[in-house]
Formats: sequence, structure tokens, C-alpha cells
Amino acid sequence: MANEKRDYSKITPEIERLARLCVEDSLIEPAMYTDYEVLRGLRDKNGKGVLTGLTEISEIQAFKKEGDREIPCLGKLFYRGYDVEDLVSGFITDKRFGFEEVTYLLLFGKLPTHAELEAFCALLADYRSLPTSFVRDLIMKAPSENMMNSMARSVLTMYSYDRNPDDTSVQNVLRQCLQLIATFPMMAVYGYQAFDYYIDGSQSFFIHEPDPRLSTAENLLHMLRIDSKYTKLEARILDLALVLHAEHGGGNNSTFTTHVVTSSGTDTYSAIASALGSLKGPKHGGANIKVCKMFEDIKENVRDWHDREEIEAYLVKLLHKEAFDRTGLIYGIGHAVYSISDPRATVLRRFVKKLSEEKKMTEEYALYAAVEKLAPKVIARERKMYKGVSANVDFYSGFIYEMLGLPTELYTPIFAIARISGWSAHRLEELINGSKIIRPAYLNVQPRRQYIPLEKREEM
Repeated sequence: MANEKRDYSKITPEIERLARLCVEDSLIEPAMYTDYEVLRGLRDKNGKGVLTGLTEISEIQAFKKEGDREIPCLGKLFYRGYDVEDLVSGFITDKRFGFEEVTYLLLFGKLPTHAELEAFCALLADYRSLPTSFVRDLIMKAPSENMMNSMARSVLTMYSYDRNPDDTSVQNVLRQCLQLIATFPMMAVYGYQAFDYYIDGSQSFFIHEPDPRLSTAENLLHMLRIDSKYTKLEARILDLALVLHAEHGGGNNSTFTTHVVTSSGTDTYSAIASALGSLKGPKHGGANIKVCKMFEDIKENVRDWHDREEIEAYLVKLLHKEAFDRTGLIYGIGHAVYSISDPRATVLRRFVKKLSEEKKMTEEYALYAAVEKLAPKVIARERKMYKGVSANVDFYSGFIYEMLGLPTELYTPIFAIARISGWSAHRLEELINGSKIIRPAYLNVQPRRQYIPLEKREEM
């Protein structure tokens, strides 16, 4: 019996009993949140986030002032005061990759000169290597089915290879963050390749070292594809996706996690691993996968992709919990902050059609475009919602990754590869400006109880 392999994942009857006890004794009546004026999720009744801090890193604009009222407006996203749409236009006009430049902007608060950008890209290229035997001993020997867990484990293990892991000086934390920004693509891609070969049964296993001459987007495609080939359009659109996912305000769940954990004084690796754990959640980083799976279901159940009435009927079924995963959601439509438009989706939309033409997937693009147009009308009618809803960044990002032939397992890690730039900027901002540990209050609503000696307690 001692040598018998034990299945620790098994749910035993005793665990079932204890779980029921957990639920029975932990339920709080929803009305109590209203009674005590507690804002669940740190959001008010209109869904607007509670102000918990100040930042100079980015700004989300979804409303404008008209007298005493706030009315919805076209969504805007600003990185260090610069309109993201203007930044993207600059990259496109000059035909250059933008992710490294945006990372520089987020970290240092200014747009780099040509010389500064060149030096910064060289620094990142120099940091694009993992410790000796790291891939073999950590990633390959213990592959994970979830790449976000694989990346979090890799990040935490980097602590052991750092000679000054607990030094929270700005210089040392910046050095650690730059190393993580540079190595995140390797952690994600190598983690996927180990999973694909050892767990998923792929017939080939290969490791491509990053090329110091290439951008982050180019290196992702170079490392991931067995022949290392990609088109200019593929690399530029992936770079664009990284730019648009790099930062989104201090209040999103993973960035707020970075602030909270950083405020405790802990090390960089613990803070970034915590952010990865947050982003892994399907309510945060996994939404684009849901969009793709929903469209797979649409393709199977809508016979004529050009028939607006048939598409609309399917969307009604989604809202009434009669189709797909029966949650009542149309994934990729609507956002916690934006209402009229998500600027990231607006930018992506301009390039999706061009990529669909290159990939001969124009029929699929037409279906996406039809759903984007019809869904807000269906939601307004069926839910009687008069606050505008629109496509969010997840609506098109998953479709882009699908057209690029990227494995679904890497969709959320690609989000992390981009967002590590924002997390790093916010960690540094918290260290530079923060003086107190972030500690919000919870109101206890459990009545006082009289202690009962063990021998007098009855079995429940």
C-alpha cells in the first residue's frame, strides 16, 4: 500500500460533505451588500470602478462630461497621455514594429529617440535567454496542460537564479522586469512545445532560439513555427495585438493585483506570478478563447452565414441560454468600461479583413462582421438595455490568432507577453510612490456566538 500511487485529484465522499458544509456556512445574502452599501467587485451600481489609486501610466475614456451628467462617448485609450490610435498610426506610417517602443513609453514615460529605441531593443535582445538547463530541467521535464501555470512556475523559479531577488530598489526591479519582458515569449512558446510533444502527442519537438535581430512579434512566430517562416503582414498584425494589449489602466484585475502584491514589499517574481494567476481567469484573460469557441458553434448551427435573420435568431438563442454554453452571453460584445466603442477593437478591425484575404478566410470575416453589427441590436431589444454595447478587443483578437495558426493554448499567454509591459510599469510606479500596504476593509456580518465545549456539541 505504501508504494501504491495515490490519486490526489479524487473527490472523496468526505470532501463532498465538507464542501456542502463550506457552502452552507459561507453564503451571504445578496441584499446585505445593498443594506450595508458595499460595492461588490469595487464597482458602483452602474458598473463604474471605485477610485482606489492614482497613475500616470494609462487612461481609459468612455464617458464625457455634459454639465452635471456623464454621457457615453467613443472609447479612447491613452498610454502616458498619447492616444493609442495615434501611436498605431505612427507605426503603420513608418512601417515599423511598435511593441518595443510602447514598452519603453510605458516604463519611462516618454517616446524614445531613434538612438534610445535602438539601444533599448538591443538591451531586450541581450536579455532574451533563459538560465542554463532551465528549459530542459523545468519546462521539458514537467510540462503543464495550461501554459499560464507553466509560465507562473517559470517566473517563480527565476527567483532561484537571481543573485538579488529580494532587492526592491528601482534599478534592480527594472532589471528584473526587463528580463521578464524579454523572456516571457520563450517561457510561453517552449512551455507549449513541451506540452504539445509530451502530453498532446505531437510527432515533432523543436526549439528555436530567439533571433536578436527580430522584434518580439517576429520572434514569437519564428520560435513557434517549425520552418520559422511568416509574412510581413502576419508579424505586423501580431505586433499590433501586442501593442493594444500592453496596458489598460490600473484598475483591471491583473494590474490591480500587481499593485496590491507589490505594496506588501515582496519580490518581483512573486508579484508577476500573482498577475499571471489573475490573467489566467476566464473572466479576465481567457475571453478571446470563448469568442472563438462560440463562433465554432455558430458555424455548425447557422447554415447560411450570409442570412442576417438566421444569424440574429441564433444570437437570440444565445441570450436566452438556449445555445452554446447556455450562459446567456454573446462573447466579445460589451465591456465593463466601454459602451459605444472599444478603441482596441476599432484599431484591430482595420487589419482583420486584410489578414482574412491573405489567409483566404473572407467568409469567416464576413460572419464576424455580421455578428458585430447585429449583436448590439439584439441585446438592446431582448435585454431592454439602452446603454450602448459594442465589440471589445477579444472579439477580433482570437480570430486574428486563429488566422495566424496559433494554438489556442497560447491565446492567453500572448495576452501576458503583452501585458507584462504594463505590469512592470505599474510595479515600478507602486514602488516609487507607494508607502502603505494596500488593505481595503471587509465588514463582518457573522453574529457573535457562544463557545460550546467539545463534549456538548451535537453531530450535524
